[in-house]
Amino acid sequence: MFENLSDRLGKTLKNISGRGRLTEDNIKDTLREVRMALLEADVALPVIREFVAKVKEQAVGVDVSKSLTPGQVFVKIVQKELELAMGGINENLNLKAAPPAIVLMAGLQGAGKTTSVAKLAKFLTEREKKKVLVVSADVYRPAAIKQLETLATEINVGFFPSDITQKPISIANAAIDHAKKNFFDVVIVDTAGRLHVDESMMDEIKALHAAINPIETLFTVDAMTGQDAANTAKAFNDALPLTGVILTKTDGDARGGAALSIRHITGKPIKFMGVGEKIEALEPFHPDRIASRILGMGDVLSLIEEVEQKVDKKKAEQLAKKVKSGKGFSLEDFRDQLVQMKSMGGMMGMMDKLPGMGNMSDKIKDQMDDKLTIRMEAIINSMTPGERERPDIIKGSRKRRIAAGSGTQIQDVNKLLKQFTQMQKMMKKVSGKGGMKKMMRSMQGMMPPGGMGGGGGMFGR
Repeated sequence: MFENLSDRLGKTLKNISGRGRLTEDNIKDTLREVRMALLEADVALPVIREFVAKVKEQAVGVDVSKSLTPGQVFVKIVQKELELAMGGINENLNLKAAPPAIVLMAGLQGAGKTTSVAKLAKFLTEREKKKVLVVSADVYRPAAIKQLETLATEINVGFFPSDITQKPISIANAAIDHAKKNFFDVVIVDTAGRLHVDESMMDEIKALHAAINPIETLFTVDAMTGQDAANTAKAFNDALPLTGVILTKTDGDARGGAALSIRHITGKPIKFMGVGEKIEALEPFHPDRIASRILGMGDVLSLIEEVEQKVDKKKAEQLAKKVKSGKGFSLEDFRDQLVQMKSMGGMMGMMDKLPGMGNMSDKIKDQMDDKLTIRMEAIINSMTPGERERPDIIKGSRKRRIAAGSGTQIQDVNKLLKQFTQMQKMMKKVSGKGGMKKMMRSMQGMMPPGGMGGGGGMFGR
């Protein structure tokens, strides 16, 4: 998300020259570039006008300290205004109600609403330790009811059955009654989507809202529709008292116009964003962290939280003990590391959150492609347990069999074995005295001049 905007702003903000103070003259060209960058990102015009005016107002006349450049001072101002444009702070769900707290989900067809219901249910179950019941009041699409039931079973949350012969209000009331009797903390009600905003749809959801009086009314909207997402959210907000927005499909949106427009146009906060197709791919929306990502400064806090949530600590401890005891690091262990990385959004998902990664060349980004980790995993899966434990026995005929079994070439098997050997050496260094420092030196040696990736680097092809 925001790749195009990050690239454009990154180049633009470096160009402010001069010393001592920011003036209208030395920021004029940069402000024009910022305006163009936001237009290209499909940010709504009123938002661009206000954003540029505020940046100009904050910047003109600011003294530049000796330890900073004018560019750095200007970046700080732009970052603060980006945060404010997106709401300033993360706003949590308000579930402070007599149980069950009712969450109503609204949105257009195809925006990922039903999947977002399941993602939110999983988030509340795992992070907030809530007992969650989901129900579908979409009586127009039998497939939507079945989809929610399948997802609820997959994530092990309560599902209240419904069918197309019932009325949405009756379904929701029956589910809430069931939740009260069975001590559920939260009920999430999925509603019917439409292909466009129409009057009958609005009347139906208004009546449902009035009948169940939810504490949270969330609008799910597709990030890839840009500023249209903000306009659709406004149409819903005019009819319903929305409390927040879930921005879906942000992993496929290189522009970011929706994220920067929604708060200004609706006055409502983005509370969550969908960052992939997997059921765990939902993140709380933190404007400060997103602003940092846009400006190429990374989002280390979110990365740390993700590692805390998704890394199997027991397995990590077992691996550390195994390596320290001198039993070494096997291809089985290497595969476990690849699987863990995949659960955190893959290589690029992690890289996007690291500072300076926006400056990587396209060639290096290609080398970090998540298809590469999938291929590596497939190669290891095609090996026998003995080969994974003792890779030195993998010679000619074995290599041919492994390549055929994984749908790869012999040179891919050779590259994986080379990368594994480098990882093994690194693990040995970590287990010894002063291990971490030695490992960091090794990693730097495996990278080409100027950063990650490169010719024979750890993930080079």
